[in-house]
Amino acid sequence: MIDSLCFGGAQRQLVELALSFKAKGNVVSFLTYHNIPFFLSIVEKEGITVSCLEEPNYMKRLLKLRRFIRRGNYNAVLSFLEGASFISEFAGIPHRKWKLVVGERSANPEILKSFKLRFYRWFHFFADSIVANSETNMQFVLSVNPLLPKSKCHIIYNTLDFRDFKPLGSFVYRREDKISLLIAARVQYEKNITGLIKALLLLPEEDRSKIKVEWYGELEKQPGSNGFLTDCLAEIRKSGLPDLITIHKATHDIKRIIQESDAVGLFSFYEGFPNIICEAMACGKPVVCTKVSDMSRFLAHDPNLLCDPMDPHSIQEALCYLIRLDNHQLKRIGEENRRIALSHFDKEIIVTKYLRLLGDGIPVEEQSTD
Repeated sequence: MIDSLCFGGAQRQLVELALSFKAKGNVVSFLTYHNIPFFLSIVEKEGITVSCLEEPNYMKRLLKLRRFIRRGNYNAVLSFLEGASFISEFAGIPHRKWKLVVGERSANPEILKSFKLRFYRWFHFFADSIVANSETNMQFVLSVNPLLPKSKCHIIYNTLDFRDFKPLGSFVYRREDKISLLIAARVQYEKNITGLIKALLLLPEEDRSKIKVEWYGELEKQPGSNGFLTDCLAEIRKSGLPDLITIHKATHDIKRIIQESDAVGLFSFYEGFPNIICEAMACGKPVVCTKVSDMSRFLAHDPNLLCDPMDPHSIQEALCYLIRLDNHQLKRIGEENRRIALSHFDKEIIVTKYLRLLGDGIPVEEQSTD
């Protein structure tokens, strides 16, 4: 269960897990309550049904979704993001027969201040397991619900298929005498495109001529963000940066674009654990990133590529460092990122961890047929 199948990191991970569960012989379906179908064709192609119960009234929505879950005769429910997890937990009160695993996917600092977001985390008492995809994320959860049993809490990083996400056999850096920097994220305030624009303006003229930013994440239907996107495009034109940064529509072909880029960036104010960084590392790409989630741990081998999302000068310094690396250094950093990814994001290991939580500790391939 999740809010929608829109272009988002949590949605993408849940789709990947669903496809893997289905491939291992499980019967899988989706439940959503917003009709944003970016990933719809992918799951339906694999025979996974999607039920979307749209209801503008919050209370009616809560009751409709509760009724749907309780009548579904499910063995297990896996939900991602706080709204969907709250609904899943509420559906199990006062008793349930299904296993319930809820996924924390966003280390939003507002959790510490918002009553609603804190209230959602208190409902985690009604789940069998709480999974976060980073240490940082879990620390936020435990800070607002310190009574949550540690035995219920698990950290499982994002899943990747290394057969797909891998370096190109023969890759040439700076094919147009510029560093091509890829960013794949929704065009929203928390992704800090404004901080990136300010940092690009701070670059010395010589460095500015040596980088090209390709941002993939514009959506035709992205609730609440159309005005922000329009403002960003206007700011790019006003600042004289249209030759430095281009915003493209969201794409399903992100693997190829990562593989063809020189480096990958992300400048968010906060993240759960960003898919694009995991995928970039698996493809052997250098990564320039703000110090969000567990990035300081995974990218510690070159801290000059880490920066402060609140400080455009810090982002500018990281970009300058990236631009001035020679091709040998770029390759060496990418190889180390690949090595780290292989040891933490293996698909088979992560899928098995989820199946154990969802199926009483027994992976599906080991369950008896009696």
